[in-house]
Amino acid sequence: MGIVAKQSLKNLISTYLGFGIGALNVLFLYPKFLTPEYYGLVTFLLSAGNLFWPFMALGVHNTIVKFYTSYTSKLETDKMLNFALVLPLLLGLFIGIVGYIFYDALLHYFEGENDLVQPYIWGIFVIAMTTAYFEVFFAWAKVQYKSVFGTIMRELFHRLAITVLLIFLYAEFISVHLFIYLLIGVFILRTLVMLGYAIKLYTPRFSFQLPSRLKDLLNYSLLIFIAGTVAVALFDLDKVMIEYFMPIENVSIYGIAIYIATVIAVPSKAMHQITNPITAKYLNHGEKNLLKDLYIRSSNTLFVISGFVFTLIVTNVNQLYEIIPEEYRIGVSIVFLISLVKLSDNILGNNNSIIFNSKYYKTVLVAGVILVGFAFLLNLWLIPMHGIYGAAYATFISFLAYNIFKLVFVRITFGIHPLNKKSFFIFLMISVLTFSFYFWDFSTDFALLNIVFKSVIISAIYFIVSLKGSLSKDLTNLYLKVIHKRTP
Repeated sequence: MGIVAKQSLKNLISTYLGFGIGALNVLFLYPKFLTPEYYGLVTFLLSAGNLFWPFMALGVHNTIVKFYTSYTSKLETDKMLNFALVLPLLLGLFIGIVGYIFYDALLHYFEGENDLVQPYIWGIFVIAMTTAYFEVFFAWAKVQYKSVFGTIMRELFHRLAITVLLIFLYAEFISVHLFIYLLIGVFILRTLVMLGYAIKLYTPRFSFQLPSRLKDLLNYSLLIFIAGTVAVALFDLDKVMIEYFMPIENVSIYGIAIYIATVIAVPSKAMHQITNPITAKYLNHGEKNLLKDLYIRSSNTLFVISGFVFTLIVTNVNQLYEIIPEEYRIGVSIVFLISLVKLSDNILGNNNSIIFNSKYYKTVLVAGVILVGFAFLLNLWLIPMHGIYGAAYATFISFLAYNIFKLVFVRITFGIHPLNKKSFFIFLMISVLTFSFYFWDFSTDFALLNIVFKSVIISAIYFIVSLKGSLSKDLTNLYLKVIHKRTP
Protein backbone atom coordinates (compact mmCIF):
# COMPACT_ATOMS: atom_id res chain seq x y z
CA MET A 1 0.00 0.00 0.00
CA GLY A 2 3.07 2.26 -0.01
CA ILE A 3 2.53 3.74 -3.46
CA VAL A 4 -1.22 3.84 -2.83
CA ALA A 5 -0.87 5.78 0.42
CA LYS A 6 1.76 8.14 -0.98
CA GLN A 7 -0.01 9.06 -4.20
CA SER A 8 -3.44 9.00 -2.58
CA LEU A 9 -2.27 11.59 -0.06
CA LYS A 10 -0.89 13.83 -2.81
CA ASN A 11 -4.05 13.35 -4.85
CA LEU A 12 -6.16 14.09 -1.78
CA ILE A 13 -4.31 17.35 -1.11
CA SER A 14 -4.52 18.42 -4.76
CA THR A 15 -8.18 17.52 -5.01
CA TYR A 16 -9.14 19.32 -1.81
CA LEU A 17 -7.21 22.40 -2.91
CA GLY A 18 -9.20 22.24 -6.13
CA PHE A 19 -12.47 21.83 -4.27
CA GLY A 20 -11.51 24.66 -1.94
CA ILE A 21 -11.01 26.98 -4.89
CA GLY A 22 -14.15 25.54 -6.45
CA ALA A 23 -16.05 26.31 -3.25
CA LEU A 24 -14.81 29.89 -3.44
CA ASN A 25 -16.13 30.06 -7.00
CA VAL A 26 -19.43 28.26 -6.42
CA LEU A 27 -20.41 29.75 -3.07
CA PHE A 28 -19.07 33.30 -3.36
CA LEU A 29 -17.63 34.46 -6.70
CA TYR A 30 -20.25 33.05 -9.08
CA PRO A 31 -23.19 34.36 -6.99
CA LYS A 32 -21.51 37.77 -6.51
CA PHE A 33 -20.20 38.35 -10.04
CA LEU A 34 -22.88 36.65 -12.16
CA THR A 35 -26.64 37.01 -12.21
CA PRO A 36 -28.56 33.85 -11.24
CA GLU A 37 -29.47 33.37 -14.92
CA TYR A 38 -25.86 33.41 -16.15
CA TYR A 39 -24.73 31.35 -13.17
CA GLY A 40 -27.38 28.82 -14.09
CA LEU A 41 -26.15 28.94 -17.69
CA VAL A 42 -22.56 28.15 -16.68
CA THR A 43 -23.73 25.32 -14.41
CA PHE A 44 -25.86 23.90 -17.20
CA LEU A 45 -23.06 24.06 -19.80
CA LEU A 46 -20.60 22.27 -17.50
CA SER A 47 -23.16 19.66 -16.45
CA ALA A 48 -24.26 19.01 -20.04
CA GLY A 49 -20.63 18.72 -21.17
CA ASN A 50 -19.98 16.30 -18.32
CA LEU A 51 -23.07 14.32 -19.30
CA PHE A 52 -22.01 13.94 -22.95
CA TRP A 53 -18.24 13.42 -22.82
CA PRO A 54 -18.57 9.64 -22.18
CA PHE A 55 -20.21 9.40 -25.62
CA MET A 56 -16.98 10.81 -27.10
CA ALA A 57 -14.60 8.61 -25.11
CA LEU A 58 -16.72 5.44 -25.32
CA GLY A 59 -14.92 4.08 -22.26
CA VAL A 60 -11.53 3.94 -23.96
CA HIS A 61 -9.81 5.62 -20.99
CA ASN A 62 -10.87 2.68 -18.80
CA THR A 63 -9.79 0.27 -21.52
CA ILE A 64 -6.25 1.65 -21.26
CA VAL A 65 -6.19 0.94 -17.52
CA LYS A 66 -7.56 -2.60 -17.84
CA PHE A 67 -5.51 -3.84 -20.81
CA TYR A 68 -2.20 -1.96 -20.44
CA THR A 69 -0.62 -4.53 -18.13
CA SER A 70 -2.01 -7.44 -20.18
CA TYR A 71 0.19 -6.63 -23.21
CA THR A 72 3.75 -7.93 -22.98
CA SER A 73 5.37 -6.20 -25.97
CA LYS A 74 5.87 -2.50 -26.62
CA LEU A 75 4.57 -2.92 -30.17
CA GLU A 76 1.18 -4.21 -29.01
CA THR A 77 1.02 -1.64 -26.23
CA ASP A 78 1.63 1.12 -28.76
CA LYS A 79 -1.09 -0.21 -31.02
CA MET A 80 -3.53 -0.20 -28.11
CA LEU A 81 -2.67 3.41 -27.24
CA ASN A 82 -3.07 4.45 -30.88
CA PHE A 83 -6.51 2.82 -30.84
CA ALA A 84 -7.32 4.89 -27.75
CA LEU A 85 -6.36 8.09 -29.60
CA VAL A 86 -8.28 7.43 -32.79
CA LEU A 87 -11.59 6.15 -31.40
CA PRO A 88 -12.66 9.38 -29.60
CA LEU A 89 -11.74 11.38 -32.71
CA LEU A 90 -13.99 9.28 -34.93
CA LEU A 91 -16.84 9.44 -32.44
CA GLY A 92 -16.39 13.18 -31.96
CA LEU A 93 -16.53 13.76 -35.71
CA PHE A 94 -19.69 11.69 -35.99
CA ILE A 95 -21.42 13.45 -33.09
CA GLY A 96 -20.25 16.84 -34.39
CA ILE A 97 -21.74 16.16 -37.83
CA VAL A 98 -25.03 15.01 -36.29
CA GLY A 99 -25.09 18.12 -34.10
CA TYR A 100 -24.46 20.35 -37.11
CA ILE A 101 -27.30 18.74 -39.06
CA PHE A 102 -29.76 19.13 -36.20
CA TYR A 103 -28.45 22.48 -34.95
CA ASP A 104 -31.68 24.31 -35.74
CA ALA A 105 -33.64 21.72 -33.76
CA LEU A 106 -31.31 22.29 -30.81
CA LEU A 107 -31.88 26.03 -31.00
CA HIS A 108 -35.62 25.44 -31.07
CA TYR A 109 -35.36 23.24 -27.95
CA PHE A 110 -33.96 26.17 -25.95
CA GLU A 111 -36.44 28.76 -27.19
CA GLY A 112 -38.54 30.59 -24.63
CA GLU A 113 -37.74 30.77 -20.94
CA ASN A 114 -34.16 29.49 -21.23
CA ASP A 115 -33.12 30.97 -24.60
CA LEU A 116 -29.96 32.27 -22.89
CA VAL A 117 -28.42 28.88 -23.70
CA GLN A 118 -28.79 29.19 -27.49
CA PRO A 119 -25.57 31.09 -28.37
CA TYR A 120 -23.44 28.64 -26.38
CA ILE A 121 -24.78 25.24 -27.43
CA TRP A 122 -21.56 24.53 -29.35
CA GLY A 123 -19.66 24.92 -26.07
CA ILE A 124 -21.24 21.72 -24.76
CA PHE A 125 -19.62 19.79 -27.61
CA VAL A 126 -16.20 21.41 -27.07
CA ILE A 127 -16.26 20.77 -23.31
CA ALA A 128 -17.34 17.17 -23.88
CA MET A 129 -14.71 16.48 -26.56
CA THR A 130 -11.80 18.00 -24.68
CA THR A 131 -12.82 16.28 -21.46
CA ALA A 132 -12.94 12.93 -23.26
CA TYR A 133 -9.38 13.36 -24.52
CA PHE A 134 -8.22 14.66 -21.16
CA GLU A 135 -9.43 11.42 -19.55
CA VAL A 136 -7.59 9.39 -22.20
CA PHE A 137 -4.31 11.17 -21.48
CA PHE A 138 -4.93 10.96 -17.73
CA ALA A 139 -5.39 7.19 -18.01
CA TRP A 140 -2.19 7.12 -20.09
CA ALA A 141 -0.38 8.62 -17.10
CA LYS A 142 -2.13 6.49 -14.47
CA VAL A 143 -0.89 3.21 -15.98
CA GLN A 144 2.62 4.55 -15.42
CA TYR A 145 1.58 4.99 -11.74
CA LYS A 146 1.85 8.76 -12.20
CA SER A 147 -1.52 10.12 -11.16
CA VAL A 148 -0.63 13.27 -9.21
CA PHE A 149 -0.12 15.70 -12.11
CA GLY A 150 -3.31 14.53 -13.79
CA THR A 151 -5.22 15.02 -10.56
CA ILE A 152 -3.86 18.56 -10.28
CA MET A 153 -4.96 19.31 -13.84
CA ARG A 154 -8.38 17.70 -13.36
CA GLU A 155 -9.25 19.12 -9.96
CA LEU A 156 -7.17 22.27 -9.48
CA PHE A 157 -6.15 23.82 -12.80
CA HIS A 158 -9.50 24.64 -14.35
CA ARG A 159 -11.00 25.86 -11.08
CA LEU A 160 -8.08 28.21 -10.47
CA ALA A 161 -8.34 29.46 -14.05
CA ILE A 162 -12.07 30.11 -13.56
CA THR A 163 -11.29 32.07 -10.38
CA VAL A 164 -8.97 34.33 -12.38
CA LEU A 165 -11.61 34.76 -15.08
CA LEU A 166 -14.25 35.67 -12.50
CA ILE A 167 -11.94 38.30 -11.03
CA PHE A 168 -11.36 39.69 -14.53
CA LEU A 169 -15.12 39.77 -15.03
CA TYR A 170 -15.63 41.64 -11.76
CA ALA A 171 -12.92 44.13 -12.70
CA GLU A 172 -14.70 44.58 -16.07
CA PHE A 173 -11.63 43.50 -18.03
CA ILE A 174 -13.88 41.06 -19.88
CA SER A 175 -17.60 40.82 -20.61
CA VAL A 176 -19.81 37.98 -19.44
CA HIS A 177 -19.91 36.63 -23.00
CA LEU A 178 -16.11 36.60 -23.26
CA PHE A 179 -15.98 34.99 -19.82
CA ILE A 180 -17.98 32.02 -21.11
CA TYR A 181 -15.82 31.73 -24.25
CA LEU A 182 -12.63 31.79 -22.16
CA LEU A 183 -14.10 29.28 -19.71
CA ILE A 184 -14.56 26.87 -22.61
CA GLY A 185 -11.00 27.66 -23.70
CA VAL A 186 -9.72 26.56 -20.27
CA PHE A 187 -10.89 23.01 -20.99
CA ILE A 188 -9.03 23.06 -24.32
CA LEU A 189 -5.82 24.26 -22.67
CA ARG A 190 -6.11 21.67 -19.89
CA THR A 191 -6.29 18.85 -22.42
CA LEU A 192 -3.29 20.12 -24.41
CA VAL A 193 -1.18 20.29 -21.24
CA MET A 194 -2.20 16.75 -20.25
CA LEU A 195 -1.34 15.56 -23.76
CA GLY A 196 2.19 16.90 -23.40
CA TYR A 197 2.62 15.25 -20.00
CA ALA A 198 1.32 11.87 -21.20
CA ILE A 199 3.63 11.83 -24.22
CA LYS A 200 6.57 12.76 -21.99
CA LEU A 201 5.88 9.78 -19.71
CA TYR A 202 5.48 7.29 -22.52
CA THR A 203 5.89 8.00 -26.23
CA PRO A 204 4.38 5.30 -28.43
CA ARG A 205 5.25 4.69 -32.03
CA PHE A 206 2.30 6.11 -33.93
CA SER A 207 0.74 3.97 -36.64
CA PHE A 208 -2.66 2.94 -37.92
CA GLN A 209 -2.10 -0.76 -37.23
CA LEU A 210 -4.89 -2.39 -35.29
CA PRO A 211 -4.00 -3.93 -31.92
CA SER A 212 -4.37 -7.61 -31.16
CA ARG A 213 -7.50 -8.60 -29.24
CA LEU A 214 -9.31 -5.74 -30.98
CA LYS A 215 -12.66 -7.41 -30.39
CA ASP A 216 -11.98 -7.54 -26.64
CA LEU A 217 -10.95 -3.88 -26.65
CA LEU A 218 -14.07 -2.78 -28.52
CA ASN A 219 -16.39 -4.90 -26.40
CA TYR A 220 -14.90 -3.63 -23.18
CA SER A 221 -14.84 -0.01 -24.38
CA LEU A 222 -18.48 -0.19 -25.41
CA LEU A 223 -19.63 -1.78 -22.18
CA ILE A 224 -17.49 0.37 -19.91
CA PHE A 225 -18.86 3.37 -21.80
CA ILE A 226 -22.29 2.30 -20.61
CA ALA A 227 -20.88 2.08 -17.08
CA GLY A 228 -19.39 5.57 -17.31
CA THR A 229 -22.62 6.90 -18.73
CA VAL A 230 -24.49 5.35 -15.81
CA ALA A 231 -22.28 7.08 -13.23
CA VAL A 232 -22.30 10.45 -14.99
CA ALA A 233 -26.00 10.27 -15.80
CA LEU A 234 -26.89 9.52 -12.21
CA PHE A 235 -24.92 12.57 -11.09
CA ASP A 236 -25.75 15.14 -13.78
CA LEU A 237 -29.13 14.00 -15.06
CA ASP A 238 -30.91 15.90 -12.31
CA LYS A 239 -29.36 19.27 -13.26
CA VAL A 240 -30.21 18.84 -16.93
CA MET A 241 -33.80 17.85 -16.11
CA ILE A 242 -34.19 20.79 -13.72
CA GLU A 243 -33.33 23.06 -16.66
CA TYR A 244 -36.09 21.36 -18.65
CA PHE A 245 -38.82 21.71 -16.02
CA MET A 246 -37.84 24.95 -14.26
CA PRO A 247 -36.22 28.38 -14.93
CA ILE A 248 -32.48 28.05 -15.41
CA GLU A 249 -31.56 29.96 -12.22
CA ASN A 250 -32.80 26.93 -10.27
CA VAL A 251 -29.88 24.96 -11.71
CA SER A 252 -27.44 27.27 -9.92
CA ILE A 253 -29.37 27.04 -6.62
CA TYR A 254 -29.39 23.26 -6.82
CA GLY A 255 -25.76 23.23 -8.01
CA ILE A 256 -24.55 25.00 -4.86
CA ALA A 257 -26.17 22.39 -2.61
CA ILE A 258 -24.74 19.56 -4.70
CA TYR A 259 -21.27 21.08 -4.74
CA ILE A 260 -21.18 21.33 -0.95
CA ALA A 261 -22.06 17.64 -0.63
CA THR A 262 -19.70 16.59 -3.41
CA VAL A 263 -16.69 17.62 -1.31
CA ILE A 264 -17.23 14.29 0.49
CA ALA A 265 -16.41 12.45 -2.75
CA VAL A 266 -12.89 13.89 -2.88
CA PRO A 267 -11.11 11.11 -0.92
CA SER A 268 -12.62 8.42 -3.14
CA LYS A 269 -11.65 10.28 -6.31
CA ALA A 270 -8.13 10.84 -5.01
CA MET A 271 -7.51 7.22 -4.07
CA HIS A 272 -9.20 5.85 -7.20
CA GLN A 273 -6.53 7.37 -9.44
CA ILE A 274 -3.93 4.95 -8.10
CA THR A 275 -6.00 2.00 -6.81
CA ASN A 276 -7.67 1.53 -10.20
CA PRO A 277 -4.55 0.41 -12.12
CA ILE A 278 -3.32 -1.60 -9.11
CA THR A 279 -6.69 -3.37 -8.84
CA ALA A 280 -6.52 -4.16 -12.56
CA LYS A 281 -3.05 -5.65 -12.05
CA TYR A 282 -4.22 -7.86 -9.15
CA LEU A 283 -7.16 -9.11 -11.20
CA ASN A 284 -5.05 -9.76 -14.30
CA HIS A 285 -2.57 -11.77 -12.23
CA GLY A 286 -5.13 -13.55 -10.03
CA GLU A 287 -3.82 -12.12 -6.73
CA LYS A 288 -7.04 -12.50 -4.73
CA ASN A 289 -5.52 -12.07 -1.25
CA LEU A 290 -3.91 -8.78 -2.22
CA LEU A 291 -7.19 -7.70 -3.79
CA LYS A 292 -9.12 -8.45 -0.60
CA ASP A 293 -6.58 -6.58 1.51
CA LEU A 294 -6.74 -3.55 -0.79
CA TYR A 295 -10.56 -3.64 -0.71
CA ILE A 296 -10.80 -3.60 3.09
CA ARG A 297 -8.04 -1.09 3.72
CA SER A 298 -9.24 1.32 1.04
CA SER A 299 -12.76 1.17 2.52
CA ASN A 300 -11.59 1.86 6.08
CA THR A 301 -9.31 4.69 4.99
CA LEU A 302 -11.94 6.34 2.82
CA PHE A 303 -14.64 5.89 5.46
CA VAL A 304 -12.51 7.67 8.07
CA ILE A 305 -11.57 10.59 5.82
CA SER A 306 -14.95 11.07 4.12
CA GLY A 307 -16.76 10.59 7.44
CA PHE A 308 -14.76 13.46 8.87
CA VAL A 309 -15.74 15.70 5.94
CA PHE A 310 -19.37 14.52 6.18
CA THR A 311 -19.49 15.46 9.88
CA LEU A 312 -18.04 18.93 9.26
CA ILE A 313 -20.44 19.64 6.41
CA VAL A 314 -23.64 18.45 8.09
CA THR A 315 -22.92 20.12 11.45
CA ASN A 316 -22.03 23.44 9.78
CA VAL A 317 -24.45 23.50 6.85
CA ASN A 318 -26.89 25.98 8.42
CA GLN A 319 -24.12 28.48 9.20
CA LEU A 320 -22.64 27.97 5.75
CA TYR A 321 -25.92 28.94 4.12
CA GLU A 322 -25.97 32.15 6.16
CA ILE A 323 -22.78 33.25 4.39
CA ILE A 324 -23.92 32.84 0.79
CA PRO A 325 -26.31 35.33 -0.90
CA GLU A 326 -29.92 35.10 0.23
CA GLU A 327 -31.38 34.05 -3.13
CA TYR A 328 -29.32 30.83 -2.95
CA ARG A 329 -30.27 29.94 0.65
CA ILE A 330 -32.25 26.83 -0.03
CA GLY A 331 -31.51 23.16 0.00
CA VAL A 332 -30.15 22.18 3.45
CA SER A 333 -31.97 18.85 3.19
CA ILE A 334 -30.54 18.43 -0.32
CA VAL A 335 -27.03 18.74 1.10
CA PHE A 336 -27.78 16.09 3.72
CA LEU A 337 -29.25 13.57 1.24
CA ILE A 338 -26.44 13.90 -1.30
CA SER A 339 -23.86 13.83 1.50
CA LEU A 340 -25.18 10.44 2.59
CA VAL A 341 -24.85 9.19 -0.97
CA LYS A 342 -21.27 10.41 -1.25
CA LEU A 343 -20.41 8.85 2.10
CA SER A 344 -21.75 5.50 0.87
CA ASP A 345 -19.53 5.82 -2.24
CA ASN A 346 -16.47 6.04 0.00
CA ILE A 347 -17.49 3.10 2.17
CA LEU A 348 -17.31 0.92 -0.96
CA GLY A 349 -13.56 1.55 -1.26
CA ASN A 350 -12.20 0.33 -4.60
CA ASN A 351 -15.43 -1.55 -5.37
CA ASN A 352 -15.85 0.10 -8.77
CA SER A 353 -12.31 -0.82 -9.78
CA ILE A 354 -12.93 -4.46 -8.83
CA ILE A 355 -16.13 -4.66 -10.85
CA PHE A 356 -15.11 -2.82 -13.99
CA ASN A 357 -11.69 -4.46 -14.29
CA SER A 358 -13.15 -7.95 -13.93
CA LYS A 359 -14.94 -10.29 -16.33
CA TYR A 360 -18.22 -9.70 -14.51
CA TYR A 361 -18.69 -6.06 -15.48
CA LYS A 362 -21.42 -6.85 -18.03
CA THR A 363 -23.94 -7.86 -15.36
CA VAL A 364 -23.39 -4.66 -13.40
CA LEU A 365 -23.68 -2.60 -16.59
CA VAL A 366 -27.11 -4.02 -17.30
CA ALA A 367 -28.16 -3.16 -13.75
CA GLY A 368 -26.71 0.33 -14.17
CA VAL A 369 -28.62 0.99 -17.38
CA ILE A 370 -31.84 -0.12 -15.71
CA LEU A 371 -31.06 2.18 -12.81
CA VAL A 372 -30.50 5.20 -15.09
CA GLY A 373 -33.91 4.59 -16.59
CA PHE A 374 -35.30 4.37 -13.07
CA ALA A 375 -33.55 7.64 -12.12
CA PHE A 376 -34.97 9.34 -15.22
CA LEU A 377 -38.48 8.27 -14.32
CA LEU A 378 -37.99 9.38 -10.72
CA ASN A 379 -36.83 12.83 -11.86
CA LEU A 380 -39.72 12.98 -14.32
CA TRP A 381 -42.13 12.26 -11.48
CA LEU A 382 -40.57 14.12 -8.52
CA ILE A 383 -39.25 17.38 -10.06
CA PRO A 384 -42.69 18.64 -11.18
CA MET A 385 -44.04 17.64 -7.77
CA HIS A 386 -41.25 18.86 -5.43
CA GLY A 387 -39.02 21.09 -7.59
CA ILE A 388 -35.29 20.89 -6.91
CA TYR A 389 -35.98 18.81 -3.79
CA GLY A 390 -37.57 16.22 -6.07
CA ALA A 391 -34.32 16.02 -8.04
CA ALA A 392 -32.43 15.38 -4.78
CA TYR A 393 -34.87 12.64 -3.75
CA ALA A 394 -34.45 10.95 -7.13
CA THR A 395 -30.65 11.13 -6.98
CA PHE A 396 -30.55 9.84 -3.40
CA ILE A 397 -32.77 6.82 -4.12
CA SER A 398 -30.98 5.95 -7.38
CA PHE A 399 -27.41 6.22 -6.07
CA LEU A 400 -28.15 4.39 -2.83
CA ALA A 401 -29.79 1.51 -4.71
CA TYR A 402 -26.84 1.32 -7.12
CA ASN A 403 -24.26 1.27 -4.31
CA ILE A 404 -26.08 -1.43 -2.38
CA PHE A 405 -26.29 -3.53 -5.52
CA LYS A 406 -22.55 -3.20 -6.20
CA LEU A 407 -21.67 -4.07 -2.62
CA VAL A 408 -23.80 -7.24 -2.71
CA PHE A 409 -22.56 -8.17 -6.19
CA VAL A 410 -18.88 -8.15 -5.21
CA ARG A 411 -19.70 -10.11 -2.05
CA ILE A 412 -21.49 -12.83 -4.02
CA THR A 413 -19.11 -12.92 -6.98
CA PHE A 414 -15.71 -12.58 -5.30
CA GLY A 415 -16.60 -13.65 -1.77
CA ILE A 416 -15.20 -10.45 -0.27
CA HIS A 417 -16.65 -7.34 1.34
CA PRO A 418 -15.04 -4.21 2.81
CA LEU A 419 -16.85 -4.08 6.15
CA ASN A 420 -15.31 -5.08 9.50
CA LYS A 421 -15.39 -4.06 13.16
CA LYS A 422 -13.57 -0.84 12.36
CA SER A 423 -16.36 0.08 9.94
CA PHE A 424 -18.86 -0.13 12.81
CA PHE A 425 -16.74 2.06 15.11
CA ILE A 426 -16.22 4.63 12.33
CA PHE A 427 -19.99 4.75 11.76
CA LEU A 428 -20.58 5.13 15.51
CA MET A 429 -18.07 7.99 15.78
CA ILE A 430 -19.59 9.85 12.84
CA SER A 431 -23.14 9.42 14.15
CA VAL A 432 -22.34 10.60 17.69
CA LEU A 433 -20.40 13.68 16.55
CA THR A 434 -22.99 14.62 13.91
CA PHE A 435 -25.97 14.44 16.26
CA SER A 436 -24.05 16.11 19.10
CA PHE A 437 -22.91 19.14 17.14
CA TYR A 438 -25.71 19.66 14.59
CA PHE A 439 -28.06 21.17 17.18
CA TRP A 440 -25.37 23.03 19.12
CA ASP A 441 -23.79 26.35 18.12
CA PHE A 442 -21.57 28.95 19.73
CA SER A 443 -23.31 32.08 20.92
CA THR A 444 -21.98 34.36 18.21
CA ASP A 445 -23.57 36.40 15.47
CA PHE A 446 -20.75 35.56 13.05
CA ALA A 447 -21.52 32.38 11.12
CA LEU A 448 -17.95 31.95 9.89
CA LEU A 449 -16.59 32.17 13.43
CA ASN A 450 -19.13 29.59 14.55
CA ILE A 451 -18.00 27.27 11.76
CA VAL A 452 -14.34 27.66 12.74
CA PHE A 453 -14.90 27.02 16.47
CA LYS A 454 -17.16 24.03 15.92
CA SER A 455 -14.86 22.54 13.28
CA VAL A 456 -11.79 22.81 15.53
CA ILE A 457 -13.52 20.89 18.35
CA ILE A 458 -14.90 18.22 16.00
CA SER A 459 -11.51 17.85 14.29
CA ALA A 460 -9.68 17.35 17.58
CA ILE A 461 -12.13 14.71 18.83
CA TYR A 462 -12.24 12.93 15.47
CA PHE A 463 -8.45 12.86 15.14
CA ILE A 464 -7.86 11.51 18.65
CA VAL A 465 -10.51 8.79 18.41
CA SER A 466 -9.39 7.72 14.91
CA LEU A 467 -5.74 7.54 15.95
CA LYS A 468 -6.24 5.86 19.32
CA GLY A 469 -8.64 3.34 17.83
CA SER A 470 -6.43 2.81 14.76
CA LEU A 471 -9.60 2.96 12.68
CA SER A 472 -7.52 3.12 9.50
CA LYS A 473 -4.26 1.20 9.60
CA ASP A 474 -2.84 3.16 6.68
CA LEU A 475 -3.68 6.57 8.12
CA THR A 476 -2.24 5.56 11.50
CA ASN A 477 0.96 4.30 9.89
CA LEU A 478 1.20 7.46 7.82
CA TYR A 479 0.80 9.60 10.93
CA LEU A 480 3.44 7.64 12.86
CA LYS A 481 5.79 7.86 9.89
CA VAL A 482 5.41 11.64 9.70
CA ILE A 483 5.90 12.01 13.46
CA HIS A 484 8.95 9.74 13.37
CA LYS A 485 10.53 11.86 10.61
CA ARG A 486 10.00 15.06 12.60
CA THR A 487 11.36 13.59 15.84
CA PRO A 488 15.06 14.57 16.22
